[in-house]
Amino acid sequence: MATEYGQGYGLRSEPGLPSSAGGRHRLPAGLRAPFEARSWREFGYVLLSLPISILLFTFAVTMVSLGAGLLVTFLGIPVLAAALAGCRGFGALERTRARALLGLRVDEPEPLRVRRHGAMGWMGAVLKSGASWRTLLYAVLHLPWAVFSFTVAVTLWTCGWAMLTYPLWFWVFPMYAGQDGLQLYGDETHRVYLDNPFEITVTALVGLLFTLATPGSCGR
Repeated sequence: MATEYGQGYGLRSEPGLPSSAGGRHRLPAGLRAPFEARSWREFGYVLLSLPISILLFTFAVTMVSLGAGLLVTFLGIPVLAAALAGCRGFGALERTRARALLGLRVDEPEPLRVRRHGAMGWMGAVLKSGASWRTLLYAVLHLPWAVFSFTVAVTLWTCGWAMLTYPLWFWVFPMYAGQDGLQLYGDETHRVYLDNPFEITVTALVGLLFTLATPGSCGR
């Protein structure tokens, strides 16, 4: 997901990075996706989005709340300007991250139009810039999306690879804590384990489906 938005703001593929339209391959794209470097970069992008969005959300809400509370005095104006400028700085970080990990070049927002020299002119330009307020909106809305995408991607990725490789680690560790196979259910009277070839095969096939679906959850 991109960062801040402005006039003429868009996404373009970075010329120096590989695009999705490559040469001919023997395997379909859906089967190649979990093993391609691009999928791992997209997964890394999703992982980084959560801590970055938490920092951005905390900074934006704290600074804007503080600035709004201080508007009864002159101190509220520079605090609000600093909050918006900080959000624009996070926007630059997000553009760099999208270019490095996703191969997307996000256009710069419109520059600040400083009409007067000095601190007052700069604060006025920041507060009047539409891109500044859109970065603030992004800071607030990106957190729930980052939480959702992080949860979905990590769940699919870990469950998919764990189930897909279950035959291998069942062969290496046929018994764990004195029990055969992987326990799916257990209570005082009943316990269910994955411990026969059919169940192990079905588990691996379900893991394969999860693994193939993971690149789509990361932005494919």
